[in-house]
Amino acid sequence: MQPTSELGSSALKTRTFGSMGTIVSLAVPAGAVHGTAGGADGGLDAAAAAVERVFAGLDETFSLYRPGSEASRLARGETSLRQASQLMRDRYADAVSWRLLTEGAFSAERPDGVLDLSGIIKGYAIQRSGDALLALGIEDWCLNAGGDVLVNGSPDPGTETGTGAHWQAGIVDPQDRGTLMAGYALGGSGTKRALATSGSAERGDHIWGVRSRTEAGGAGFRQVSVAAADIVTADVLATAIVAGGMPMLNRAADGWDIEVLAVRNSGELLATPGFRASRT
Repeated sequence: MQPTSELGSSALKTRTFGSMGTIVSLAVPAGAVHGTAGGADGGLDAAAAAVERVFAGLDETFSLYRPGSEASRLARGETSLRQASQLMRDRYADAVSWRLLTEGAFSAERPDGVLDLSGIIKGYAIQRSGDALLALGIEDWCLNAGGDVLVNGSPDPGTETGTGAHWQAGIVDPQDRGTLMAGYALGGSGTKRALATSGSAERGDHIWGVRSRTEAGGAGFRQVSVAAADIVTADVLATAIVAGGMPMLNRAADGWDIEVLAVRNSGELLATPGFRASRT
């Protein structure tokens, strides 16, 4: 998934860095960051550094690829949830709540019993990063972490034509990652600020299905994109639908204010009305 800031828009400035095994990008309209000693670019650098600190801090705690992380110590049985940090216990509580809400389609426990919160932490990191940008007084921005996007404000603020303008996000074709399959308008005057994609075209090693993704007849989903008001909801439900198949797709569409674009293993597309209206 790519915001148009990464598709050649000259009106936007971006900064990128690597974290959590993916690329994170921050895009802001040119001139949207003011009042810093380093000028606009200095302000953008400071904003990107704030986002990077959020990701780095959470990765240090929750990454199972870091032997010294709290998550790794839990996985090895060197500590317990009772002894864990408040941050760890809070995110575990969030994951348990989502498991109940999705009737098990979303789970933070791997098949081998290891607690793995990666299915919720990236969305939480994006959410916290957005809070950090707002605390810095930056109102117009787009955050993209490995295909999960959260926006605020407008890509064209401060002009009459930009009032209510949306950020445009593109969704890649899972069979050809160089091709955009669909687009979706985020932010602006709309209620959907977040878009997340799960499946084989993105990192999917945290998805453990209650149904097989290779169901007979291609009934399972190769890729699912969800647009929602917040990034955690979008991220968790995209994962849950890939894992839970058609029953979870129906449950999510009925139970949450979301839009869904799903690609079956057969290549067939399923889209809710909002995605059908937004497809490019």
